[in-house]
Amino acid sequence: MSRPQKHSLTLKGHRTSVSLEPEFWTAFREIAADLCLPINALAADIDADRGIDMGLASAIRVYVLRHYRGK
Repeated sequence: MSRPQKHSLTLKGHRTSVSLEPEFWTAFREIAADLCLPINALAADIDADRGIDMGLASAIRVYVLRHYRGK
């Protein structure tokens, strides 16, 4: 697995960045495309659903994992 790379996102009108491994970033973009959502919209949905104890990058990784596990 590759090292995490920073990717820029816009959530609620504010720029932020997440560090994700290329494999997770690619999977995240594929899921957004399959759902016909911009990546910023999917990231905003994930952000709204995550708890305060989990960072956005971790929440995206868990979302991708659950998506591919069918949960």
